[in-house]
Amino acid sequence: MCRSGVMAAMMVACMNALAEETHGEGINKETLLKTEKSWEGTRYGHYPAGAPQITMLKVTVEPNRVLAWHTHPCISAVHMTAGSVSLTVAKTGEKRTFRQGDSFTDTVDIVHQGQAGAQGAEMLVFFACSDNRPLTIAEAK
Repeated sequence: MCRSGVMAAMMVACMNALAEETHGEGINKETLLKTEKSWEGTRYGHYPAGAPQITMLKVTVEPNRVLAWHTHPCISAVHMTAGSVSLTVAKTGEKRTFRQGDSFTDTVDIVHQGQAGAQGAEMLVFFACSDNRPLTIAEAK
């Protein structure tokens, strides 16, 4: 009996948690990305100290455009809304291509570059930074 009571209490707690997550009828949420590391596998350390500053950008890159080598001092999440982009890490040469519908997190303090595909690239980029830090820093390779 005690075991059944515990199970019932757990089920009610889970159902309450699920009800809170749905926000009622007519609302649907889809997790596009949840991770503790960047696309090339480096684990994130911590957020930068200071007052939080959130930035969301819509970035459009013309077809076949090669971006300069750069770093990001803060964590960023990207959702590809059109086209594709290939990212390459300078130190290792590791390369990965992301296409429309893909979501990924970018590297932090790792020199990399991007190249848009033949159809260009369009993406929503969310930065979690602080104290007016630059979002992108150009690097000489």
